[in-house]
Amino acid sequence: MTTSLAAYLDWNATGKLRPQAQAAMMAALTVDGNPSSVHAAGRAARHVVETAREQVAALVGVAARDVVFTSGGTEANMMALSPSLGETLLVSAIEHPSVRSGGRFAAVEEIPVTAAGVIDLAALERHLAGRSRPLVSLMLANNETGVIQPIAAAAAIVHAAGGLLHVDAVQGPGRITCDFGALGADLMTLSSHKIGGPQGVGALIKREGMFLAPLIKGGGQERGARAGTENVAGIAGFGAAAKAVAQLLVEEAPRMASLREGLEAGLRAIAPNVVIFGAEAPRLPNTTLFSIPGMKAETAVIAFDLEGVAVSSGSACSSGKVASSHVLAAMGIPQVLAQGGIRVSLGYSTTEDDITAILKAWAKLAEGLYKVTKQQEIAA
Repeated sequence: MTTSLAAYLDWNATGKLRPQAQAAMMAALTVDGNPSSVHAAGRAARHVVETAREQVAALVGVAARDVVFTSGGTEANMMALSPSLGETLLVSAIEHPSVRSGGRFAAVEEIPVTAAGVIDLAALERHLAGRSRPLVSLMLANNETGVIQPIAAAAAIVHAAGGLLHVDAVQGPGRITCDFGALGADLMTLSSHKIGGPQGVGALIKREGMFLAPLIKGGGQERGARAGTENVAGIAGFGAAAKAVAQLLVEEAPRMASLREGLEAGLRAIAPNVVIFGAEAPRLPNTTLFSIPGMKAETAVIAFDLEGVAVSSGSACSSGKVASSHVLAAMGIPQVLAQGGIRVSLGYSTTEDDITAILKAWAKLAEGLYKVTKQQEIAA
């Protein structure tokens, strides 16, 4: 079944497959060997995996040996959040569900954020006081608001307290620079399909020399960090996407930022009472989360979809449900606004026509909401 779309604007959920990734995957599918086999076919498959490992490593400025391939960002987060790395786990109140669930920890302590959606560094420091071997997990940029977090500053606080810092960076690459060393991270999660690679592949980046307790045990794959035969074709696509992102960031990020500025100006022109969440903080160049009083997200998502525009109400990791945003709740946003939060996220192939399409749909939706509001006022 195919869907006719005027505009695909849900790139934070999943990006479109890059041509470079598709080509690499097609080539890898012709390689027959198991990458753990020592014969020629096995060595050929191993070469595909290790080439991709080098490409992913280069994207974030680490050595290839410090890249562990996983089935995606969620598994990488689960692998990182291990009691072997810390006695207590602290996360921000706006983390992805796979982090808020605590990984392999029995309990999680949440650090508050400001009204702008930025981690409260003073609160982080207070929560770390007196802790023994704390592990802290913070996202590089929020998947709903796009707000970029002060990771380097947080890392300094965590390390001063004798702790380790895991960074869920799946929304960063392709939008902002993601240098592992400059951020001060000890662990970092990446996801292939967020950058134009295939779904079902991710990576956990670890500080040099760090031991990771395996989440999946069995064979000695991934230098003993993760058992199971590697997804050769998927990994090849991930590597090719990482290489493309590293090369094209300088042109793609400013173009997305320009399109987003046009989008937000258009949203405000059509509905002056629109609220763009996190707008006062540094944000990813591709992300807008907005609402107006009285709008309901489930209704709005359907309305946009009927106009051929794909958007979302927040994280795509809620089994297709439109649920209240824990991110907006953590920011202290009133329910009358939070219930209508719509996320628009752009990508490498987004065009001016896509922005025109969503603004046309928004004008129709906003007009309908205005009429309903007026009728309610008259009835009152």
